[in-house]
Amino acid sequence: MGKFAVGKHAFGISDRSGFRYPLHKMRKEWNGFLVGYDEWEAKQPQLEPRRNITDAQALRDPRPDRKEPLNVFVGVPLIEDPTLRSPVGYANVGTVTVETS
Repeated sequence: MGKFAVGKHAFGISDRSGFRYPLHKMRKEWNGFLVGYDEWEAKQPQLEPRRNITDAQALRDPRPDRKEPLNVFVGVPLIEDPTLRSPVGYANVGTVTVETS
């Protein structure tokens, strides 16, 4: 025991088609099948497990949100002088406070 057939007269039977091939021209596939040289197929990349790529979930040195009121002043121009590029004065109509959360 321990000796295997080698040489030009050794033949093998393909596990896929059942055809006879010279043993030295047969190839082993990824699934263990011994097939002829013209039947051999490489392993498809879809059969490999996907790489585990995760996004970072935590922030470094997080701070709590601060709630600061945002004051927006609403005004109407009083005088518009065509010679001036900007209005002369504003009249206050009211104040709007917006809270952001």
